[in-house]
Amino acid sequence: MINKYIPQIKNGTSQNFFLMAGPCAIEGEEIALRIAEKIVTITDKLHIPYIFKGSYRKANRSRLDSFMGIGDEKALKILEKVGKTFGIPTVTDIHESHDAEMAAAYVDVLQIPAFLCRQTDLLVAAAKTNKVVNVKKGQFLSAASMKFAVDKILESGNEKVFLTDRGNTFGYQDLIVDYRGIPEMRAFNVPTVMDCTHSLQQPNQTSGVTGGKPALIETIAKAAIAVGADGLFIETHPDPANAKSDGANMLHLDLLEGLMEKLIRVRQAIL
Repeated sequence: MINKYIPQIKNGTSQNFFLMAGPCAIEGEEIALRIAEKIVTITDKLHIPYIFKGSYRKANRSRLDSFMGIGDEKALKILEKVGKTFGIPTVTDIHESHDAEMAAAYVDVLQIPAFLCRQTDLLVAAAKTNKVVNVKKGQFLSAASMKFAVDKILESGNEKVFLTDRGNTFGYQDLIVDYRGIPEMRAFNVPTVMDCTHSLQQPNQTSGVTGGKPALIETIAKAAIAVGADGLFIETHPDPANAKSDGANMLHLDLLEGLMEKLIRVRQAIL
């Protein structure tokens, strides 16, 4: 399913940006299907290529008692069901080399978390599944340095690579987006995505629960489209306040359609 998107994205012929969106974590089958159905309705109406996002496991948590998942196989089977039910590609993140083959049996895109984007064994393992590999830029890296992550995947025999910016560390408890990074990473001839929700996180809070600034999601998204991002990554939920993971920086699902309509107008203005 994902392969039909790649040529138009990579060659810049898509009239619209593409969207990677869904809940932070897979919480259960019913809510995953409900979120996917709502987003598919929106993206079909607006002709936006869509990839459903959901983490089958949350490995990077501040506290030991934080929600990590409902079980790997259970969550991966839900991702598979979402893809088959709606005929859409799906993406999930992996954290260790041995996760790659397991997750690749259920999803179309393997995502490398930002903190792990320099992990050679992980990148190579993901590449060798022959799935699309979406590498998030580390908060501690420049855009230019992501060339080496791309090279590791290409040199492992896989040309299906996305890069995703998610902001740069700014002090101890904030992130800032340097929009120069989007054209810099696009120059590597790979689709480049802006993570509009994680770039608004406020990590390392004394409570051990990551904060965020969801009111600025629209600002981040508009700026990303204006400077030429090929895609957007947005975590969304019908009840962010009660989401099991990253609720503080997720977009309320009811706001997604209006935001997409605005972003299409921005996209059309720069074509």
